[in-house]
Formats: sequence, C-alpha cells, structure tokens
Amino acid sequence: MVLELHEKLEKLRKERNAVILVHNYCPGEVQDVADYLGDSLGLSRIAAETEADVIVFCGVHFMAEIASILSPGKTVLMPDINAGCPMANMVTPRQLAEFKKLHPGAAVVTYVNSSAVIKALSDICCTSANAVEVVKTIPEEREIIFVPDRNLGSYAAKITGREMILWNGFCPTHERVLPEHVRQIRTVHPDAPFFAHPECRPEVVAMADKVGSTTGIINFCRESLAKEIIVGTEIGLLHRLHKENPGKEFFPASPILDCPNMKLSSLEKLVWCLEDLAPVVRVEPELAALAREPIKKMLEVAGG
Repeated sequence: MVLELHEKLEKLRKERNAVILVHNYCPGEVQDVADYLGDSLGLSRIAAETEADVIVFCGVHFMAEIASILSPGKTVLMPDINAGCPMANMVTPRQLAEFKKLHPGAAVVTYVNSSAVIKALSDICCTSANAVEVVKTIPEEREIIFVPDRNLGSYAAKITGREMILWNGFCPTHERVLPEHVRQIRTVHPDAPFFAHPECRPEVVAMADKVGSTTGIINFCRESLAKEIIVGTEIGLLHRLHKENPGKEFFPASPILDCPNMKLSSLEKLVWCLEDLAPVVRVEPELAALAREPIKKMLEVAGG
C-alpha cells in the first residue's frame, strides 16, 4: 500500500510540476517524501523562489497562506485544509487594530504563526529562527508590540534587552512542557543536554542548554558530541533527528509534545490533493499585497 502511494505520488508530482514542502513537525511518512523539509523560515524562502507550478504545503494553514502570498501565480494546496494553528487564532484583526490605537507609533512585530490579515497589520514578521535579529532591526526609540506568542516574545526581549508589549498568545503544544517534566526526564538521562524551542514557557527555556528554532535544534543535535539528547519541541522533529544522527538517542522533554494539527497530513491526503488539485489555499490579491511587505522584510533578515 505504501509503495503504491509512493508510486502515485511520484507520477503526480511530475505531471503537476509540483513541489512538496513539509514542516519538521509533520508525520514521518510525509517527511520522507518531501522535496524540502524544514522550518517556517526555510520553507518560506523556498516558496518565494520555486519555479514549480504547484506548491503542496504540509504543515498548518498559515504556512500555506505564506506560500500563496509569496507566489501569487502558483497553485497552493494543503493535504488537509482543517490543519489550523490555535496560536494564530489568539489574535483577531479588530483586537490588534484597537491595540495599535493605544500605542501609536509602535512597531508591530508579528510571528509568522498568524493569519494573513494579522500580517497585513504588521510592520515586520519573524520566525523563531530570526525573531531576535528582527527585533534588533527596530529603532531603540520605537515601542514594540510582539504578536501573538508571548513566549517567543519574552525570549527575544531577554536576548535583545528590549522592553516589549507581549500579546497574550501561545502555542498550546509547547506550553504543555513544564519544569517538572524536564526535571523528571533529566533524572533518567542525567548526562543528556536539553535543547528547547523558544515557544516553550520562559521557565522551561531558562533550564535549556541551548535554545533555538527547529533548524537550530537540528544543528545543535548534529554538532553535539552527546549520545543522548533531550528535545523540547514538537515530537515530529524526532523522526528527522533519528534519521540524520544514527548512534544518538533523542527523548522528548514531555510525552505530550504532540500537535494534532501538524499530524493531519498523510500520504493518502497528499495523493488526493494532487489528483484533485484541491483544497486550494488562496489569499485575495489586495490582502496578499499588504501582507507581502512584512513577510519580505522578514526574509531579508538573517536567522537560523
């Protein structure tokens, strides 16, 4: 069955001139058929540069929106249109517009885990890979509103020394990791370094030996001499870590570090969406034009 799906997928990929972009948190079977596997920043750059006619984005909805915004002439598909992001739903356009009125002149730095309309109300976007560098681009005299992830914002504020107004949003998956989870896994693996994603709670991030985006964690794990490593991010990343680092063992900081939305992509759905060229994700031209500028500014900032 799996072999048959792989064969169908290869045939459809060529027929449609399609590129398959897969986030590191997706199921292993989907990661294994990716043309490009990565984090939000890396995949955003590929979406902007690809010459494919069809982009299939395996991840969550805001990621496919970014592909549509950056490649308006392409057909952008998602294997499952229901793969949303709870964090992105924690801020509405009305709320942000009203908040901006309370802080006139403030720069709005928006995490890409947000809807296109929120990006359109922003000055610049960021990912977990370049949030610190993006914040550094804001002039010292300007107030900063960081939307929507309070944990990533808190991390960027600590590293840069900037005071920021943090929106009260968060990733429900990373938020579930508690200090006691880290202490417990460390009792079992006392020599294992702990690498954490900045979407985790500040008190968990403070316990980490290294902090970074999924790409940052991948690089840390590759370079580390440790044979056992504790990973504080969504468990889908462990599939890639095990494949790329034979001889090393990886353990999730918590057994419940699992995002159900990221797991909605599957091989079957990938084949179906390329067969039907649906579901399509399309951002209306006027909105896309407004959202494109803060995204482009983000892509101009280094990070990794």
